[in-house]
Amino acid sequence: MEATLVLIKPDGLKRSLTGNILTRLSETKLEIAGARVVRVGRELAEKHYGHLREKPFFEELIRYIMGEFHDRLKVLALVYYGEDAIPKVRELAGGTNPEEADSVSIRGAYGRVLTSGLFENVIHCSANGEEAEREIKLWFKPEDIIFDVYETETVTRESVKEVVWKEKKE
Repeated sequence: MEATLVLIKPDGLKRSLTGNILTRLSETKLEIAGARVVRVGRELAEKHYGHLREKPFFEELIRYIMGEFHDRLKVLALVYYGEDAIPKVRELAGGTNPEEADSVSIRGAYGRVLTSGLFENVIHCSANGEEAEREIKLWFKPEDIIFDVYETETVTRESVKEVVWKEKKE
């Protein structure tokens, strides 16, 4: 049993492909263990794509995942869990380049390459177990996932700030 991260990227959200993509992902018979709509800031984007920092397209990639090209400053982040989750999702997602991806894959059906060369491939999925663990821990807190996909521990910390809902005064 394994977990994998799936991101429906800003172009997928802008083009209202969320339902189509989730329907296709349901073909895997995997369980959704966590889901969040995330406003992607630069820090999260750079940590997520840190392994590509030296690539010439890094800055464009960061701006893409942050939603700057699509006026959608969010992604839908999901954790799928089950037997062979990573290869099942990767096969369904298809190749990174939408023009080379199998036409029945998610990227082959919904992705496109812009004249600038930017791949709008609508979905991200973890490449392997090590990457999945790093990415899931980056995008989710343990309490965001309905069961422990990785080992957890309870710690007590002092002076932790958190944003809470403001109480209405009567």
